[in-house]
Amino acid sequence: MPKKMFVIFGVSNILWMVFAVSQAFEVDMFPDESKIFAQIGESVSLTCSTTGCDSASFSWRTQMDSPLNGKVRNDGTKSTLIMDPVNFGNEHQYLCTVICGAIKLEKAIRVEIYSFSKDPEIHLSSPPEVGKPVTVTCSVPDVYPFERLEIELFKGNRSMKIQEFLEPSEKKAQETKSLKVTFSPTDEDIGKAVVCQATLYIYDDDSPPKVRKTTKELEVYISPKDTAISVNPSTRLQEGDSVTMTCTSAGLPAPQILWSKKLDNGNLQLLSENATLTLISMRAEDSGIYVCEGINLVGNDRKEVKLIVQEKMFTVEISPGPQIAAQIGDSVVLTCDVRNCDAPSFSWRTQIDSPLNGKVRTEGSKSTLTLSPVNFENEHFYLCTVMCGQRKLERGIQVELYSFPSDPEIEMSGPLVSGNPVTVSCKVPNVYPLDRLEIELFKGESIMMNKIFLEDLSKKALETKSLEMTFIPTIEDTGNVLVCLAQLPIDEMEFEPKQRQSTQMLYVNVAPRDTTILVSPSSILEEGSSVNMTCASDGLPAPKILWSRQLSNGDLQPISENATLTFMSTKMEDSGIYVCEGINQAGISRKEVELIIQVAPKDIQLTAFPSESVKEGDTVIISCICGNVPPTLIILKKKAKTGYTVLQSTDGAYTIHRAQLEDAGVYQCESKNEVGSQLRSLTLDVKGRESNKDYFSPEFLMLYCASALILTAIGMIAYFARRANMTGSYSLVEAQRTKV
Repeated sequence: MPKKMFVIFGVSNILWMVFAVSQAFEVDMFPDESKIFAQIGESVSLTCSTTGCDSASFSWRTQMDSPLNGKVRNDGTKSTLIMDPVNFGNEHQYLCTVICGAIKLEKAIRVEIYSFSKDPEIHLSSPPEVGKPVTVTCSVPDVYPFERLEIELFKGNRSMKIQEFLEPSEKKAQETKSLKVTFSPTDEDIGKAVVCQATLYIYDDDSPPKVRKTTKELEVYISPKDTAISVNPSTRLQEGDSVTMTCTSAGLPAPQILWSKKLDNGNLQLLSENATLTLISMRAEDSGIYVCEGINLVGNDRKEVKLIVQEKMFTVEISPGPQIAAQIGDSVVLTCDVRNCDAPSFSWRTQIDSPLNGKVRTEGSKSTLTLSPVNFENEHFYLCTVMCGQRKLERGIQVELYSFPSDPEIEMSGPLVSGNPVTVSCKVPNVYPLDRLEIELFKGESIMMNKIFLEDLSKKALETKSLEMTFIPTIEDTGNVLVCLAQLPIDEMEFEPKQRQSTQMLYVNVAPRDTTILVSPSSILEEGSSVNMTCASDGLPAPKILWSRQLSNGDLQPISENATLTFMSTKMEDSGIYVCEGINQAGISRKEVELIIQVAPKDIQLTAFPSESVKEGDTVIISCICGNVPPTLIILKKKAKTGYTVLQSTDGAYTIHRAQLEDAGVYQCESKNEVGSQLRSLTLDVKGRESNKDYFSPEFLMLYCASALILTAIGMIAYFARRANMTGSYSLVEAQRTKV
């Protein structure tokens, strides 16, 4: 029994130790991936390490028990499998087995290989030439696995072709894959680049693929063309002359220029590799065909020119020739020059044998005829005759006259005023010949009028010609330019100037208008107030402002030239009509305003006619006058026991016929307007008559009649006086309201 217990106890201890070891013993693989990708030719290390075991034993194998194709290095708790260089024999599932005591653990890692070590290569079938097909080949060398390869070819930013290689490989091997594109270069391709981009999708997840690209600048060539030759002075030469021939040829790259001379057997004799070929002191045997050839990498182009070298002869040149346009009044020199003659003799004449009207001077091989000043007698065809031994040469020159000495003159019939017709005159002074003259008148870029003077030139004379036009300017014409263009073309001869022009800027005046007056605060004021009257007027140029006051006779009295007329403290005498005038050179615009200065009633005159003391039965006129502006309201009242009674007055006058004792009392006049009011009073005394006297005595009757006439006259005078200065009024409404 004790023996069995011991065995059981020992076994349990061993199991416990194994369990404890298994809990702490672990194996790790680096790289910590289930699969890695290794490029052929590079070095890859797989490291297997343990934790929780001090004396582990390591072993490496492939899943298919193939050779490892690598070196194993153990170092304590680590074991490293080194594959250097990586090749196809390393594409396996590698297993690392670790034994720690009785425990065995394994870690696996898959090694996938690829080859993508070189950039793509771009090859052209031939130098690119505009208009000619060329094949671009993009090759990706030593690639594996090529079924995951994609090649794309770009020209500039545009894709030309894309190709995938999806066919499975029969054997594991590095291969070179290519993409070919054929295209014809154009001028637009100059300076562009061809880009070959190779992409190898080696990863199965979303990791980015491997990408390589190569860029090649397109050196587009253009075969030589448009080869041209310029010869100076001519292809026909005299012995002893020199000639310069310049050759040009277009192409890319710029063609090299070769000059050759074609021999009698057809072969070419190389003369120069410069674009310019100069031959001096030429002889007759230098005549022949000269060939210029433009050559570059893609082609050549040639051009021929034939030179003829003649035997030397004396020549005569007349200058400036063969015709000249001479302005009347100028000086002209005609020169006759001889070459290749040692002792020439000269003579000058006109074609119709008219007088030369000039001075001849001969010196050596040159003779000159000076016409100064040029006039109508010099308009001829002049001939210079040269004798050299027995040989005779003659050269002629036509002298045409013209007169065009000054620019046109622009004149206006008057100032430019918007809406008013104005006549423009464009004059060309001292012109000849008239039948060649043309005058055009422009406003801005628009032609207004033109005139051609097709007149009979039976006589030769200088004349002034003009063009006239009437138009109505508008404000839109301001800033425009009036151009008078005169042209005098004389056939095909060159002279300066053939045309002349004058310009004038248009400044269109606008008569004053829309004149306005602004019165602040008002045109009706109380005496002592201040007032500003501001005047504005539109026009071009801006109108000048003139303030005036209208007098009683209608004349205007100037006051101010400022736009604003100010009265600081107005008086009644300032009332009246004020006139603002906007004035410029185009006209006048006028505006009026009436200024009314109001004052409170004053200077009231309350009178009783014939007297403030009358007898019973007399006629009495009570009159109230006030000379204010504006007119006042006149109210006549009589004092009663209960206050004042308003009397029915006419134009401020109240008439009492046959005064009674009860008419005696206090009479009051109230003068009122918008500004204020004023009162005046008088006391009327009515005396009773004596009983023994005849009421209708003759004396009384005469007095009564006279009084009536006088009162009527006074009433009319008072009425017309008030009409002239103010308006008195009486209101029944006011009469009923007013009680004192």
